[in-house]
This record gives sequence, C-alpha cells and structure tokens, in this order.
Amino acid sequence: MNFDKIIDFELNIENKLSQLSIVSGVNTWHHLVELVSSLPYGRNENRYDLSLVLKEKKGTCSSKHAFLREIAIENNQENIKLILGLYKMDNQNTPRIGDELVKNSIDYIPEAHCYLKIGDKRVDITTESSSFTKIEKSLIKEIEIQPNQVSEFKVNYHKNYLKDWIPENNISYNFNELWAIRE
Repeated sequence: MNFDKIIDFELNIENKLSQLSIVSGVNTWHHLVELVSSLPYGRNENRYDLSLVLKEKKGTCSSKHAFLREIAIENNQENIKLILGLYKMDNQNTPRIGDELVKNSIDYIPEAHCYLKIGDKRVDITTESSSFTKIEKSLIKEIEIQPNQVSEFKVNYHKNYLKDWIPENNISYNFNELWAIRE
C-alpha cells in the first residue's frame, strides 16, 4: 500500500499512543500505517485498550482503525476520520462467506466495517491486501464515529440495523439465526 501520497507527519512524543509508537521504532504516520496494516488480523484481549494493537501485535478492522484515528487526534490531524460503514457482504466482496450465503439462500448480509477517511479518500488498512474498493459498490451507509465507539456502539449499531433490515426485506431468518450465519 502506498499512503505517503495521502498524508504523512511526525508523531508527537508527548502523547500516550504516539509515544508507544515511537518507543516501538515508529516515528511517522506513514510508517505507522504500514506497520499496523502488516499486523495479523485478530481480536485483542481488551477491546477498550487501543494500545493493545501494538502491544499484542494484532487487531481487527475496528481496533486498528480506532488506534490510528486516536493517533491522528493526538497529533491534531482532524482530516483523518474514523468511519463505520455498513455494506452488503456477499460472495463477491467477501468470498469466505459465499458458501454460507448460498447454503442459506441469502444474497447478502449487511456487515459493519471500520475504515479511515483521509480528506475525501477512504482507506482500509485492516491488512496489507485490504482495499476499500472491494466494498465500495456495496456500501449501504456510513457514519463517522469516535475511537471509543468501536466496541459497544459499533456492535449495537450493526445489530439494530439487522433487526430492522430482516422484516423490511422479508428475510426468512430471525435475528439470532442471521447473526449466527454471519459469524
């Protein structure tokens, strides 16, 4: 991934997460984004502690992007936003779920995904191979959130959306069944 054309800045050593990054050998935003995108996908021990992305050397779309947004806040980079998007997860944009959808006769399931918006460009750094273009055409809606909202708020927002979406779209599964299928 090449993010240096979007934005780069030196990290401020006086702030908590920026300081942790610098101690880890990372001094610039560009280098931090490269590092975070190279970390394996995995849930952190405590979803409220964003420092665990670096300490445990892993993270999800939520924790990685929330961590980066918090670093941006610490460094007065207000043009870097944390976005919660809902998209139509199907076998085209998320091949691993394809068999489950076909088996259950479902075209798609609305899925919640976090990413950054830098200026007017959407950036997904979940993994080194992540690209927002994979879900761009399937985007249903998006909202800006704060880093502390990637835990409970994101899950509740997603669940509430699905609870409304099921009857509106005459889905033959109840919420618990649909949630189990997407898991």
